[in-house]
Amino acid sequence: MTRAPEAPAAPAGAHPTDLALYTRAAHCGAATIIREYSTSFGMATRLLGAEVRPRVEDVYALVRIADEVVDGAAAQAGLTLDDQRELLDALEADTERAMRTGYSANVVVHAFAVTARAAGIGTDLTRPFFASMRRDLSPVDFTAEELREYIYGSAEVVGLMCLAVFLSDHPVPDATRRRLEAGARRLGAAFQKINFLRDLAVDYTELGRSYFPGIDPARLTERQKLALVVDIDSDLGAAADAIPELPDNCRRAIAAAHGLFAELSDRIRATPASELLRRRVSVPNRTKLAVVVRAGTGLLR
Repeated sequence: MTRAPEAPAAPAGAHPTDLALYTRAAHCGAATIIREYSTSFGMATRLLGAEVRPRVEDVYALVRIADEVVDGAAAQAGLTLDDQRELLDALEADTERAMRTGYSANVVVHAFAVTARAAGIGTDLTRPFFASMRRDLSPVDFTAEELREYIYGSAEVVGLMCLAVFLSDHPVPDATRRRLEAGARRLGAAFQKINFLRDLAVDYTELGRSYFPGIDPARLTERQKLALVVDIDSDLGAAADAIPELPDNCRRAIAAAHGLFAELSDRIRATPASELLRRRVSVPNRTKLAVVVRAGTGLLR
């Protein structure tokens, strides 16, 4: 059974299980979100050590609900862009308050805050994340520098949050930590760029977003697509070099996640550029399972 992060001791006079029970319930909510939203990531997390799996789920859950504010459920509920901005601002404020105090009435925020406090995740990572989420509510073309900042906030910091969880009970030399942080950032960047290409149809035709500077998604050429895939492969290669230095509590899970997105990148490479605007490329569940099994048995890095 998945073990929830430990809650801080209850204050004098309080029932000793109240906060612990609330934290366990909050984690269960976070774990449900990953099961409902992500087949690939959910499969990979099964290879995480029992002590870190709940904390990674807590991170993913906050990222997911913030993404829903700007990408899906909020708009479908009829909220305006101003409403979405207000909600996102409130979510960030609640997150920072919970990171300071250790409590939120929002169970997903509470679960994240408990994990953030245990792993040393600070506002230096959460603020860039929320800034990138906010950027999605202003769908104008990116410059190259703006795209780098967006990818850092939307994806690279998530990799750094997860790395903080992995290393919280596994101290490593500073030089190793720097290499692992660089690898986490490159893996996050690769994931985000793959998602840009996979979700091109929805992002452009439904949300009016264009992420790649100088590229018109409606006229994406094969040459442009291949250049983007080569850039992704460079990120994946750099990330793969760091995987062997990861602790045992996460190495196989990260290898699985890397393998799943590398498979998706290969399928995007094989898909004509013109089709990316018409259909979402995906990896069949049977193939996903095979990748995860190979990672679990150590056959992937």
